[in-house]
Amino acid sequence: MTDHEQPRDPQPLAGYAQRLTERVRAFDRRRPLVWDVLVTAFFVIAALTDGTGGWRNTAANPGVSEWLVLLLSLGLSVPVLWRRRQPLAALTAMAVVSVVNNWTGAWLQAALIQFIVVFNIALRLPLKTLGRAAVLTTVPMTATFIRYPAGSWDQLIVPQLWSFALVALAGIAVRSRQDYTQALVERARQLEVERDQQAQLAASAERARIAREMHDIIGHNLSVITGLADGGSYAAARNPERAGQALTAIATTSRNALTELRRLLDVLGEEAPSPTAELTPAPALNDLDSLIEGVRSAGLPVLRKVEGEPIPLPAGLELTVYRVVQEALTNTLKHGGPSATSELLVSYATDAVSVTITDTGRGARTDDLRADDHGTGRGIPGMKERTALYRGTLEAGPRPAGGWRVHLRIPIPEGPTA
Repeated sequence: MTDHEQPRDPQPLAGYAQRLTERVRAFDRRRPLVWDVLVTAFFVIAALTDGTGGWRNTAANPGVSEWLVLLLSLGLSVPVLWRRRQPLAALTAMAVVSVVNNWTGAWLQAALIQFIVVFNIALRLPLKTLGRAAVLTTVPMTATFIRYPAGSWDQLIVPQLWSFALVALAGIAVRSRQDYTQALVERARQLEVERDQQAQLAASAERARIAREMHDIIGHNLSVITGLADGGSYAAARNPERAGQALTAIATTSRNALTELRRLLDVLGEEAPSPTAELTPAPALNDLDSLIEGVRSAGLPVLRKVEGEPIPLPAGLELTVYRVVQEALTNTLKHGGPSATSELLVSYATDAVSVTITDTGRGARTDDLRADDHGTGRGIPGMKERTALYRGTLEAGPRPAGGWRVHLRIPIPEGPTA
C-alpha cells in the first residue's frame, strides 16, 4: 500500500449489514404495527403467487378448486400479523388450515410460513410452550399420512420435527443473545447509578469535612478574638499598653484565621493552585504551643503536660487531635466564665495516643454545646465524627467537682506513618 492509499474497511459488507439492521430495528421500535403489516404483506403475496398455479407441481391432488386454494393461502399467511402479539393463537389458526391443506391434497408451500410463528414462540414465550407448538406443527402431517398413505409415517413426521427443532433452536439462540445484551445494558445502568451514588456520598462526606474545618477555624479564632477584644476594651482606660497588645494579638489571630481559611478554600477550587500561591500545612501537634498561647492571650490560663515519649503520627491523626484540643479550649473560652482555668494532658503509649482537657469553669450543658453556631451541631458531634474516622473514642461531659472534661483516645495505626 502506498502512502496515498487510504486504509479500507476489512469487512465493508458486514458493516453495511449491521447499519442496515440497526435502522430496521429502530423503525420497528418506532412503528411496530407498520412493520408487522409489511412482513405479513410479503408472505401473503408469496403465498398468493404460489397459489396461482405453482402449487400443482407438488400437490397430491391438483384438482383442488381455486377458491379453496385462495382461502388456504390466506389462512396460512395472514396469521403472521399476530406472530409477536399472539404467536400461539396464530400457530393454532395456521395448524387448522394446514390440516385442511394436507387433507385436500393441495400441499401448498405456504404451510412453511408457520415456522416463522414457531420462531417467534421460541423467542417470546416460555420454553414449555414449545411442546404445544411441536404438536400443532406435526398434527397436520398425520392428516397427510391418513389420507395419502404413501411410504412410512416417519418420512412425513421426522423431517417436520427436524425443521421444528432447528427453527426453535434458532429462536432460543436469538433470545439468549437478547437476554445477555439486556443484562449487560442493565448492569451498565446499575454501575452508572452506583457511580452517581458514590459520587454523591463522597461529595456529602467532603462537605461534612469542610464544615467541620470551617467550624473549628472560625469558631476558635472568633472566640479568641472576642476574648482579646473584651480584655482590650477593659484595659483601654487603665492600661493603654495592654490594650495595644490585645489589638496586636487580634490582628495576628485574624491573619492566622484568614491563612487557614485560604488554605481550606484552595482545596475547593476546580483549577490547580498557582505555583506561587502560599501553601500552609495542616495544623499538627507541633502547633499546640501556638494554639495554647493564643488561648492564654485571650484570657484563659492553660497548663500543658506531656506523658511518654512523643512519636511521629500520621498527619490526619495529628490534625484530629489538634482540632479536638482546639474545640475543647474554645468551648472553655465560651462557657467557662472569667475565672476558668484549663489543663491539657497529652499521653503517648505504644499503641495509642490520649488527650485529656479539663477546666475549672462553670461548664455548660451538653445541649448548649450542641446548639453552638445557631444550631449547626458542630461542637461535640464534630469531635466525635473526627475521632470515629480513626477508630478512636471520645468522652465529653461535666466533672463531678465542677467544670468540664474531654478525653480522647486514638489507637496508633501499624506500619509507616509517613
